[in-house]
Amino acid sequence: MLENLEPKAVYHFFEEICNIPHGSGMEKKLSDYILHFAEERGFFCKQDNENNVLIKKEATKGYEQKPAIILQGHIDMVCAKNSDVKHDFDKDAIQLVEENGMLKAKGTTLGADNGIGVAYILAILDAKDISHPALEAIFTTNEETGMDGARAFDTNDLQGKTFLNLDSEEEGELIISCCGGNKTKLVLPIIWEDAPEWDTYLLKVTGLKGGHSGTDIHLQRANANKLISRILFQIFYVYDIRVANIKGGEKDNAIPREAEAVLLLKKEDVKAIKLLIARLNKICSKEYEEIEESILFSLLPMKEKVGQCFSKETTEKLTSILFLLPYGIQSMDAHYTDLVESSSNIGAVKTEKEEIIFYNALRSSVESRKELLFQKIKVIAEVMGAKVYKSAEYPEWPAKRDSEIEKKCKEIYFNMYQKQPAIKSIHAGLECGIFSQKLKDVEMISFGPNITGAHSPDEAVEINSVKRVWEFLLEVLKSK
Repeated sequence: MLENLEPKAVYHFFEEICNIPHGSGMEKKLSDYILHFAEERGFFCKQDNENNVLIKKEATKGYEQKPAIILQGHIDMVCAKNSDVKHDFDKDAIQLVEENGMLKAKGTTLGADNGIGVAYILAILDAKDISHPALEAIFTTNEETGMDGARAFDTNDLQGKTFLNLDSEEEGELIISCCGGNKTKLVLPIIWEDAPEWDTYLLKVTGLKGGHSGTDIHLQRANANKLISRILFQIFYVYDIRVANIKGGEKDNAIPREAEAVLLLKKEDVKAIKLLIARLNKICSKEYEEIEESILFSLLPMKEKVGQCFSKETTEKLTSILFLLPYGIQSMDAHYTDLVESSSNIGAVKTEKEEIIFYNALRSSVESRKELLFQKIKVIAEVMGAKVYKSAEYPEWPAKRDSEIEKKCKEIYFNMYQKQPAIKSIHAGLECGIFSQKLKDVEMISFGPNITGAHSPDEAVEINSVKRVWEFLLEVLKSK
């Protein structure tokens, strides 16, 4: 359906990517597709145990003496969908929609992060009419769940001294540094008890915008898990209630749009609790009136009964943990005063058989402050009799101002558009942090087209921006 969009080659490969399921941890088929692509064209290629792929393409005529350029993007995507959408990310293709100059998906994440960057690279490798020095293309896996692919990637085969990461989301920005981060999991054991003969209700928080827990955190959007904790906190300390299940969000690195909990309520308390929830809905809508448009709290009767529920003690601990866990901006950068330095996101809450799990994404451009955030969560866990685990730690990418690649990109951008690009550090993780530790003498920069709503079902990429960034990328490659 994208055959009429320009650049044709980029959208051809992006549609191919969308037809192959490639959520984090499920990249094998897409990795094999890329490997087969290289083998068909006779390129040097290598696939490792993490399903990363390296492809090398020789320089075009007149560029043989130029140093090689490294192109890099990740092939996994965040899999998130609206609750009313039937989509199996393990086997279903992404359903594409063109709307008002934007390319979107039907109720799911689009995967433009980082599918468009990967499509750029494949289109360049496939082309016979693009001038460039020798190219070394790196396709990594599991970026969204901890950058495991980049961490495992063997850089010994690389010769390039310039590294172009194509995983940024705002045209006109040249990214020169990023924060580090980790994934923190807090696990609360459940004490189950027989459910009392009370009425069963489903408490829901819906209508939020959500977004990327790094690049959108400065927008101070509401977090569905924090809002439902606020409701539960207010109810629990006034009325005798029980919780039988709670879930909210899907990924630690996405700001959750929806959350819900199964409650057991005494019949005589239901009317008052509904009034309390309605009042809180108005309060929160007022607090977020400049940010959110349709916050909705609802309490819906359930026909089915539940046999067991959390004990009062577990309910109290659940409520307290969710209420106390830090969310949002924790500190701002002292040098780049408009940049978030540290943040925390409670991206998902899930009820398992014996435990409730709280998934957090911690980010900071200062290692010690990232550790301080983890220690705060650890204290909350210890006080509440829970355990906390840290994983998927990735380093920050320190800024190196006025590098040759920065100067070149600024000059090319100005010549093309008669204005200066923005030089930015971002509050999100890029694989440049890991590769900068492995490739000490390589200059790095990151850029990409306009992508909005990444990590949420609202994700969209601006069609014309894809074309402009493509043209800019080709100018960078052919510049001497």
